[in-house]
Amino acid sequence: MEKIKLGISACLLGENVRYDGGHKLDRFLKETLGQYVEYLAVCPEVECGLGIPRESMHLEGEPGKERLLTTRTRVDMTRRMVNWAQKRVRELEKEDLCGFIFKSDSPSSGMERVKIYNENKMPVKQGVGIFARIFMERFPLLPAEDEGRLHDPELRENFIERIFVLKRWRESLRQNKSRKALVDFHAAQKFLILAHSPKYYQLMGQLVAGQKSMSVPEMRAKYQELLLEAMSSKATPKKHANVLQHMMGYFKKQLSTDEKKELMDIIEKYQKGYVPLVVPVSLIGHYVRKYNEPYLKAQTYLNPHPFELKLRNHV
Repeated sequence: MEKIKLGISACLLGENVRYDGGHKLDRFLKETLGQYVEYLAVCPEVECGLGIPRESMHLEGEPGKERLLTTRTRVDMTRRMVNWAQKRVRELEKEDLCGFIFKSDSPSSGMERVKIYNENKMPVKQGVGIFARIFMERFPLLPAEDEGRLHDPELRENFIERIFVLKRWRESLRQNKSRKALVDFHAAQKFLILAHSPKYYQLMGQLVAGQKSMSVPEMRAKYQELLLEAMSSKATPKKHANVLQHMMGYFKKQLSTDEKKELMDIIEKYQKGYVPLVVPVSLIGHYVRKYNEPYLKAQTYLNPHPFELKLRNHV
């Protein structure tokens, strides 16, 4: 697979673009995830023409109607930032991004809970950065997170699964745009989608089964919409356990009574939070290889992202 292209706030890569001339390097993003992605760095303040260093800014007003002002001289930078951001997102349409990682708490790039100062000069954490809002409105289904939320292992895992599945989908389209290719892609994603949303898995299955009633471009567009909506739903231990039990059913003739009991015990321990997801998944993977189970060998669920990212190791 080619490297995944992601937008990112430039300061997270160690670029000295912040108002104080510093950066906010995130080593996981640059050095670990960076092995598998190609970053397109964006700094709204610098790109809209502000210098380094510069006066700090903050949001004022009401949620959804925020204004961007310099904190000391109170110069209103809203229109300047909005004009730049609208132009920038049009440019980003051509970049084939699979997602964006924003700088948390930034008045330009924070995607949620950014401080807004009300008329009493009291901050409330209900704002969205000017650029982040315009970006997310233009690309509502594109995976987006801020680096603060990515410190949560479950949110990190969910975001990375989303960008990898989107990349696989786009590569599948480039290789083959036939109806059969869509059926094959959906079959390979079955258990991954089911772990995120049984509801969307059912809807997507109905779409694929009845696809002859739609044109190929319409069907692909609708499938992509459902795929991104499904993957935005967070996988849970209960949904993972359901998937693992389904996969276990493929070995009902091969496994001994003791092996079935061991696997069920491990799945139960995972669901209760005693062992990480990698434990039952690894055991299932062992049986897939041992018995050469063809359908499960093709399942993305068993290897949705590089093992080196260690995303299924948390409890």
